[in-house]
Parts: sequence; structure tokens; C-alpha cells
Amino acid sequence: MNILITPTEIIQYLYCPRFIYFENVLNIPERQEKRFKVQKGRSVHREKSRINKDYLRKKIGVTDKDTEVYLSSEKQHLRGIVDEVLRLDDGTMAPLDYKFAEYKEKNFKTLKMQSLAYALLISENYGKPVNRGFLVYTRSRSKLVELSFSEKDYAELKKIIREILLIIQKGYYPKKTASAARCPDCTYRKICV
Repeated sequence: MNILITPTEIIQYLYCPRFIYFENVLNIPERQEKRFKVQKGRSVHREKSRINKDYLRKKIGVTDKDTEVYLSSEKQHLRGIVDEVLRLDDGTMAPLDYKFAEYKEKNFKTLKMQSLAYALLISENYGKPVNRGFLVYTRSRSKLVELSFSEKDYAELKKIIREILLIIQKGYYPKKTASAARCPDCTYRKICV
């Protein structure tokens, strides 16, 4: 059985590994679509796709782009829709992802790993190197933030993917997040013990 996970599932795993167990082993949906920020984020993505259709960010070396691209890789066990796949003037490519969030002067590991998953998909499907990604924080006046990717980052992402696959394939109940502060906002808090 070839399982394809999404960059969103990587974020969920990093938030708390039990998300993967509840959603993929027990088949209890999170119901993300009912959350305001998720709905607003999807709306922002649609609007940015429509407005920025022909806009190329020449300041960062973009020569061309594809928008709302579905990519998958059985080899990497990944699938997802990239907001923008950028072709850069140095011969590399990069993912660009819009975030309905404010920039807090910090790059979160969850968002870096999500962008890195898109980078892995781009590299595999387009056959080009991807050594950086970009995030646009729409609630901070569309601030553009660049993320650099190293071989160590790619190795860490592949380890995370293996851990997620292990939970799904073996059906084991992982340890919950070490941060109890995350639990009160979790959709699974009532069934998680």
C-alpha cells in the first residue's frame, strides 16, 4: 500500500503526533473546514491566485511561475497543492505559499517543513534543484519571507515522513505533544488520553 501524505499532515504531526493516529488510523476527521482561520485562509488563497495570476516577483529573481499546482510523488510518499511554483533566474525553483497570518519575526518549524515538503515535490516533478522557499504573510501587508533549505533539512523532513508512515502503517498510538498548552485548542482533546 503506497500512502501519500500531505504537507498539512506534516504540520499536524509536528503540532502533535496523535493527529495522524486519530485522522488516518481511526478515520476521525479533524473538521478543519469548520474553523474560521482555515476558511479565511482558503479564501485568501483563491483571491491571491486570481489577483496575482500574471505577477512575477522579479525582485527575488522569478522568471516564470505556475499557480495552484497539484504534485505527487509515490517515491517520497507526498502529495499536495503548491500555491505557486516559481522558476528562478539562477536555474533553481522554489515554492511560494500564502499564509493567512501575521509575521512574528520568527520562522516556525511547522511552516518550514511544509514548504520543504513542497520543495521536495517540485524537485521530484520538475527535475530542478530547490534550495529555498517563500512565505507570504497576508496579515502583515503581504510580507515576503525567504526560507533556506539544506541537505540536513531534507534529511529531517524524510525522517518525519517515515515516522508518520509508521503510525499509519502499524497503527500505533504515539506519544502526545510535549506542549500541554496546545491541548485545549485541539479538536481531539475529548478523546485523547
